[in-house]
Amino acid sequence: MLNSVIDLKSFYPEDLSIVDVEDTDERITIYMHSTSTSCTCHRCGALLRKHHGSHHRVVQDLPILGKQVMLDMQIYDYECDSETCKPFAPTETFNGFLNYNSRMTNRLEDFACVLAIETSCEASARIMRSMNIKISGDTVIRLLLKRYSAQPAETCGSVIGIDDFAFKKRHTYGTIIVDGETHEPVAVLEGRDGETLKDWLKQNKHVTAVTRDRASAYAKAVEEILPDCMQIADRFHLHQNLMEAVNKILGREVPATNGIPVTPPAEDTDSFVPEETGKKNRINCG
Repeated sequence: MLNSVIDLKSFYPEDLSIVDVEDTDERITIYMHSTSTSCTCHRCGALLRKHHGSHHRVVQDLPILGKQVMLDMQIYDYECDSETCKPFAPTETFNGFLNYNSRMTNRLEDFACVLAIETSCEASARIMRSMNIKISGDTVIRLLLKRYSAQPAETCGSVIGIDDFAFKKRHTYGTIIVDGETHEPVAVLEGRDGETLKDWLKQNKHVTAVTRDRASAYAKAVEEILPDCMQIADRFHLHQNLMEAVNKILGREVPATNGIPVTPPAEDTDSFVPEETGKKNRINCG
């Protein structure tokens, strides 16, 4: 007979020992204690082996069979003797299972972020609440912002494209910068008045060519920060300029309205119907 008992220990790091499990109708609480002897400092990357102390933390994990899962943990803080961190006592993260200051496991944060990207922050929060995950739309937004700020800065080549877009039409606008070689976005800036673009260009003075629309704010920003940079109008706006020029010429040379003459049919004496007095001519009407 096969053993159908699930070993919870296999779902958690080796350095976390399960002390007790409390199961109710809506929640599973797993009491855990750290058994680690080393930790990596998340600031300087040094390997730490000296315990500074311990602290109690309760974090939320992915649900089990529709029940909310809470991890009640006692984990260690370590002493970091690095000159760049001292005095500092980083807490252990169990090789990416936790963040040093998070109240959720990393895999639960991953699930929340993926669901939010596929739906929306509020919709993902509603879906997760139906799965007995305690979370709000604001928390999902904070998770996305934290992960976005933790990403390394994107690098770009010497050719970039600049355009504006609407966060909310007729209310809030932004500026997007795209690498001309990879066609990948490298920066999203607030506003479209050119001020944030100036700050970005000051940090990327290796740019030699800019493809942009006809916005004067972008042109002035590029000319001020990178006076030797080549500015190129993209094909869409070249076509738009051409169409406007053609429309102006046609509007000046061709009349706005043209009358279309109507040729009356030949007179047929057999089918001739006398014109009624006081009414319009049925042939040459209008």
